[in-house]
Amino acid sequence: MNASAGAAVSIETLELLVELLSQTEEGPGQRFYDRLCEGVCRQARMRRAVIFRYDSASRRVRAAGAHGLDLAQFTDAHVSVESAPITADALRLDQVVEFDGDFRTQIPPEFAALFDGPVRLVCAPMIAGARAIGVILADRTLDAPPLDEAERDLLWTFGKAAALASIARIVATQAEKARQLEQRIDLAREIHEGVIQRLFGVSMALDGDGDLPARARVRCAAETQTALSDLRSALQRPLARLPRATQTTLHDEVRRLAGAHREFEVTFETVGGAEVPASLEPLAQSVLIEAVRNARKHAKPTRVTVRVDRREETFLLEVLNDGVVAGQRHQPGMGLRLAALEALQSGGVVEFGEREPGTWQVRLVVPYGEDQP
Repeated sequence: MNASAGAAVSIETLELLVELLSQTEEGPGQRFYDRLCEGVCRQARMRRAVIFRYDSASRRVRAAGAHGLDLAQFTDAHVSVESAPITADALRLDQVVEFDGDFRTQIPPEFAALFDGPVRLVCAPMIAGARAIGVILADRTLDAPPLDEAERDLLWTFGKAAALASIARIVATQAEKARQLEQRIDLAREIHEGVIQRLFGVSMALDGDGDLPARARVRCAAETQTALSDLRSALQRPLARLPRATQTTLHDEVRRLAGAHREFEVTFETVGGAEVPASLEPLAQSVLIEAVRNARKHAKPTRVTVRVDRREETFLLEVLNDGVVAGQRHQPGMGLRLAALEALQSGGVVEFGEREPGTWQVRLVVPYGEDQP
């Protein structure tokens, strides 16, 4: 490649990265990563490319975008650095790693069909500020030349751009959490100043010696009603973080968990064909993930049962595991407590406890009318 051609490629690459990064204000979605994979294939002369990144919403590594590949085939995949050692090398070294040969015996069986023979497989790390975000995997046929230094630098740059976009979304999310925390602090201050102080004054009046004059009783009643009104107004504000939107369904998440945790059986039941309302999918998935995590951490289940039901205008989700250890004290984790706060935001409640000896139940109950989306 001559100097003028190299300069043209660099300018085109820079323009593509600027265009993509300018679209991350609302957080990079699948289209962002699809375009990035397309740029990798076009600029670095790769045949196919796919980006795997950690998704904090679903708490797992998932395929975020692809070019030359159907992204749907990775929906239920359980991906980790252990299942693909090439990714561990790229992330550890923060370098573009290249291997050639037959990879069908070195990857999870569900991906073996992607390689019809020996190929050149390339892995570019997505690292920003020493934080590993994910990887870009791309390939070219074995008769194509190995990567030259310019192509390695190009792929490394694409990986940094993808990591930067992900970090931008994380920063935006953290800023939103900080804003919500500030709102909660303001709420606590308002309740203290407008409600608790008022009720404290009423309690002092009622705690005094002697009979309370009629005028004072009326004043106490009025102060109490005002305090209750202030409290009711304050509690109309959001008290918990809103569940983040997901790109999957509860049923698909159950199937993924069943594949990821072979040490116990995961079953899914619906009562009367009940379905999860789209608006409650993030909350239901959050409760499910935390319930399964607690079961793995605090119990020794052989079976986890997930049950969905609709009773009149109420949606119910139950997650039961049969692994409660006798005599052991059971405490729900912080994640489950946060999920309970999310449920309150939707007017629902999360209950958890030992339903019967040996069985632990997590139960989500949310009002849901037919007129809701």
